[in-house]
Amino acid sequence: MDSLVAEISLDSAASSHLYLQVRNGLARLIRERRFSVDDALPSERVLADRLGISRVTARKAIAALVDEGLIVSRHGSGNYIAPMLEQPLTRLTNFTEELKQRGFVPRSRWIRRVINAAMSEEMVALGLSPGARVARLERVRLADETPMAYEASALPVSVVPDPEAVEDSLYTYLSARDSVPVRALQHIRAANATARQAELLSIPLGQALLFITRVGYLDDGRAVEITHTWCRSDYYDFVVELRR
Repeated sequence: MDSLVAEISLDSAASSHLYLQVRNGLARLIRERRFSVDDALPSERVLADRLGISRVTARKAIAALVDEGLIVSRHGSGNYIAPMLEQPLTRLTNFTEELKQRGFVPRSRWIRRVINAAMSEEMVALGLSPGARVARLERVRLADETPMAYEASALPVSVVPDPEAVEDSLYTYLSARDSVPVRALQHIRAANATARQAELLSIPLGQALLFITRVGYLDDGRAVEITHTWCRSDYYDFVVELRR
């Protein structure tokens, strides 16, 4: 850990504040996976000694990393590298599968599981008639108790007649009913957290999010799911492999 900190170079003559240089150096090491998830970050005293800065400067750099979600602060214990979910865009998986494969413990905190009238976007995406009803599922997705994403799904009631029966994994429920999507179309764009999303995800108002719309299809071409997901950009890394 100390050898990694030594890689951070500071320029007292630079226009940027020293604490931002420290923050940028540590953020680069974290994003390059030079630290492991749940590694303890050096204390502000150690950072100050190794980098020749004041403890106030080190404290401000650590606070900036906490605000961005790159590290998590545990009272009385220290600061630790936060989990980041690397998700490939070349195969159809779900949140629970991705997290378990990477050694995290997935959990859902349910906001609501109800049946009500389909909205116009849902009728178009799912091929429903006016007046059709859908199962509506809203939840916060957590990894090791850290809020990672806010998710809102709508599915035909013929596929999910009892929303309360869906537990942590929607796809496990759908698989048991022979209704799990085999392909999906996803659209990804940038968004900023609304007040409600910020509260649900424990992030500052306006923080950058990845907004994903997914429509899932059965092998016969029928659409059975439309899901909107707001992912914390500090915890998600989407990967696409390109070939020529």
